Amino acid sequence: MQPPSKIGMVFRLLCGKPREGIKVITWDSDAQPDARDFLVNQGTPEDIAFTLMDEAARVLGGKGVFAIITASLTAANMNEWQKLIEQRRADKYPQIKMAALRPCDDMKDKAFAEATAILNANPEVTLIMAICAPAVPGSSEAVKQSGRKDVKVIGLGLPNDNKRYVREGITPSVILWNTENLGYLTVQTAVAVAKDQLKPGVKSFKGGRLGELEIKGDNVLLGKPFVFNKDNIEQFNF
Repeated sequence: MQPPSKIGMVFRLLCGKPREGIKVITWDSDAQPDARDFLVNQGTPEDIAFTLMDEAARVLGGKGVFAIITASLTAANMNEWQKLIEQRRADKYPQIKMAALRPCDDMKDKAFAEATAILNANPEVTLIMAICAPAVPGSSEAVKQSGRKDVKVIGLGLPNDNKRYVREGITPSVILWNTENLGYLTVQTAVAVAKDQLKPGVKSFKGGRLGELEIKGDNVLLGKPFVFNKDNIEQFNF
């Protein structure tokens, strides 16, 4: 997951708290729930984890062995994703096994080293799932230099960091969210909240060109994560 945006943090600091009579929304990263009216949520843990595992299963053809490279073994959000990835694997893909889980400290070079070590120690691994942004290109470069044509990399990352590996066929897909749509939905939500058109308790929201979107509690959901692949990745520049 990306760090909190500076714009988002400044926006929250300037706006105060709802109890002071000022309407507040958050996006990209959240504040305490009592400090805002709504969160524009780019992806729930379930959506992120299930999309990752479903994409891994697609690439593996429903069976095989994979490994995970994470940022940290103590990061709460990544531990939650890992738990849900395992839940999805056990429930839907019993012929897929996980061989290793290694941290890279959010560093590309360390992800390269960890991916290399995983492939050397576990030759049966044919997919690496990288669940922090630097780990996707780091792992992909390790696979490239290994010469292993049978190993693929997927993960959570930015399209610009991974275009070369997508073109080369090492990385079939990169998963994140469409940042343009996130910004668009944030503005739509802000306008609706300011005009009292979006109130607590509603279950859905018409997000302009994005159509009708689900609201869970006080979270306006952008929808399932976006999958960048060879068919669409060149359209994006971030």
